[in-house]
Amino acid sequence: MSSRQDRQRSSQQRSRIAGLAARLMAEDGITDLALAKRKAARKLGLPDCAAMPDDSEVEGELRTYHRLFQHAEQQARSIQLLRAAARVMETMQSFNPYLSGPVLERTAGRYTEIDIQLFVDSAKDVEIFLLNQHISFSHSPPRSDRAEAVLTLVCDDVVANLVIYPHDEERVTCKTRDGRVRERARLEAVNKLLAEG
Repeated sequence: MSSRQDRQRSSQQRSRIAGLAARLMAEDGITDLALAKRKAARKLGLPDCAAMPDDSEVEGELRTYHRLFQHAEQQARSIQLLRAAARVMETMQSFNPYLSGPVLERTAGRYTEIDIQLFVDSAKDVEIFLLNQHISFSHSPPRSDRAEAVLTLVCDDVVANLVIYPHDEERVTCKTRDGRVRERARLEAVNKLLAEG
């Protein structure tokens, strides 16, 4: 088989994995892109060494899936998540909050949780603040080595994760697994997204 045919087959395989991974994320609530890709490859009967799509390919397929099959639901959910994010960010304003993840990237679906990054001297300061405000929270495992802690709370029936980083990490650019810069937004930008609908 020629190298051109190999590339074409690899491209088709990546596309099939990306499409199924997006469906699994939209329908089954999988939030981890790597896990969704692995499950999709297994469901397609592909070996572990199969060529996997980039995260951006899956996110593109997820946007397409939402647009085709869950448009009204996804739009309503996106607004609900943005409103809840704005409320949490307003409450946490003294801790330099940034919205990041699927809510900001407009790939949020019915199972998406809000991710808000906080940059503080100590995670204990955030915990004490929440206790003083009578806001219930629980601890969740950090998803990266850089995060000091993750505090999970519920706002407007939506789960919000406060991902706490050391104060000096605020100027560090976060990247996705495939090397893209992870976007983040301040409260003003979130309110602007809400105003645009």
